[in-house]
This record gives sequence, C-alpha cells and structure tokens, in this order.
Amino acid sequence: MPTKDLIVDPATIDFDTISADLEAIRAYNPQRFEMEHLTAIVHDDAESGLVIAYKDTSDQEFWVRGHMPGMPLMPGVIMCEAAAQACSYLARSQGLVGERPLGFGGLDDVRFRGPVRPGDRLVIAAQRVKYRPGAMVVFRFQCFVGQTLVCEGQMRGVPLPVVD
Repeated sequence: MPTKDLIVDPATIDFDTISADLEAIRAYNPQRFEMEHLTAIVHDDAESGLVIAYKDTSDQEFWVRGHMPGMPLMPGVIMCEAAAQACSYLARSQGLVGERPLGFGGLDDVRFRGPVRPGDRLVIAAQRVKYRPGAMVVFRFQCFVGQTLVCEGQMRGVPLPVVD
C-alpha cells in the first residue's frame, strides 16, 4: 500500500464536529475499560464507506508504564486494535453486520511508520474495500499523528455470533 495513496488528507479533518462521542460509540462497539481505544468519531459516511475516528492518548494508558519504560510508545497491536474498533463502528453504524459484533478476521500489509506517544491524538481513517453480507468486510486503514502517517494496512472483519 503506497503511503501517498491517502484515504484522507489529515489536514482536512474537522475535529470540531463530533459524529459520535464515547457513549454513542459504545452503542455499537462492545469494548470497555482499558480496551476502549476510540475517543470520538468525526466522520461516518455510508456512501463512501469511510469513517474517521480518533483516540486521545494520555500518560494514564495501561501500556505507558511497561512498554518502553522511560520512552513509552503505543504498541503497534494497540494501533491495530484502535483501527479495528473504527472498522467495527463503521460496519455496525452502516448496517453491514446487523446486531452482530465484528471480530478480527485478519491483517494484511500492516506497516508501522512512526511512534505514538502519551499525549498524542491517534487519528484513524478506515474505508470499506469489499463486503460480503453476513460473511466478511475488508477495510483499509491509516493512522496519523498530526500530519504524519504512523500506521497503515488492511484488515478483514467477520461477524461474530451473538452470545446471550
């Protein structure tokens, strides 16, 4: 995935208009407590299959104390989890999987291109690439800190069975 093929120019994102705050995200995503990795959704467009979300990080994140003591960095797996949560929100808010939660089906072509530190805003742009109703949704995603692309890749989401 070439880095110049941006899903969105991060300089054009309007952070003043929130489409979904944390409570609205919780209506679609089941993650709670330390596993909630989205702060807000600022763009959700079913026609283009695009969502833009962000996670404001702080020095209180569970990974800060142990991931590179003295130089804390957000683990790449957490960047991917934040992107997965944005993709899950997209799939559920746009009615692609009904009431079923979306689970990881796989990651492809993931590249980590820069650090995310406590205090950074991790911005996630995710776009639907392919959709098979009831079976799978494929997304491409890019994560930014400011204007810098820090992570990108492709992921597959699969609807999980609803557990009573």
